[in-house]
Amino acid sequence: MDNQIRKPDGFDAQKLFVQPDYMLKELNISTLTRPLFVSDIGFFPHARHHFRERPEGADAHIFIYCVEGEGWVEWSEESSSTDRSYPLTERQLAVVPAGTPHRYGASADKPWSIYWFHLQGEDTAELIRTYGLDQGGPVRLPLSVHAQLLEQFEQCYRLLYDKHYSLPAQIHVAQTMRHLLSSIGLSAERSAQARKRERYFDEAVRYMTERLTESVSLPELAKQVGVSKQHLVYLFNREAGLPPIEYFLRLKMQRAGQLLDLTGLSVKEIAGAVGLSDPYYFSRLFKKIMGYSPTEYRGIPKG
Repeated sequence: MDNQIRKPDGFDAQKLFVQPDYMLKELNISTLTRPLFVSDIGFFPHARHHFRERPEGADAHIFIYCVEGEGWVEWSEESSSTDRSYPLTERQLAVVPAGTPHRYGASADKPWSIYWFHLQGEDTAELIRTYGLDQGGPVRLPLSVHAQLLEQFEQCYRLLYDKHYSLPAQIHVAQTMRHLLSSIGLSAERSAQARKRERYFDEAVRYMTERLTESVSLPELAKQVGVSKQHLVYLFNREAGLPPIEYFLRLKMQRAGQLLDLTGLSVKEIAGAVGLSDPYYFSRLFKKIMGYSPTEYRGIPKG
């Protein structure tokens, strides 16, 4: 019977702050907070019987970080008609996107201690997608980011608890959370599948970078990396937002820009140096990608 107790909050020494309605309205219209802001934040230590269920999802993106003990998180995924359940253990972060039906709870044997916060704002979903934090379940944080999260959580919680009425304090919290989210995204230990995807992408970019004076075809690049042409296009669209060959051309134009800035080579010589034998085609391509003709670009003061 004891195991059937379910508590959304109310734990000894817990921290809990929810933005008042009037502040939420102000955060939603302020230029500096509208893209991303904290709506709720808290810490539940040794949260025995902790359980939450939102069949319709929440209006905020939910971040749950376990620092001790164990628990679980279950949510519906767009790519699947069934719910996925994931264990959450020490130094793991789960991100539940807004509007996603979900539920979560602490282990009965080793109840978790969790830091959690809810983020709203039009930039939040894009940041989550950009860093892949909504893919493949929880991610484990390295110790450096673990320490950063705890420090910045305490700073944000204290500011909100003491000065939630202060828009400058709210702006600082919003900027801190944006920086924390990007730090988590850059440093989180990825799933094996995500690490493989990044390895393929890095190998393709390295191969391109070493051949800026040559031509590289899509079949050649796919063979070098060891994936199909279709999968390579998918990888580049996911990681860079561009197909592989367009990315390669941009690398060439970036190199051409460096040569225009740092050498006295002619436009024809620079075109040849990046593997393009037709200087007229090179000039048209350079302007399309860089926004200026080679001559105009060379004349722009830099530094």
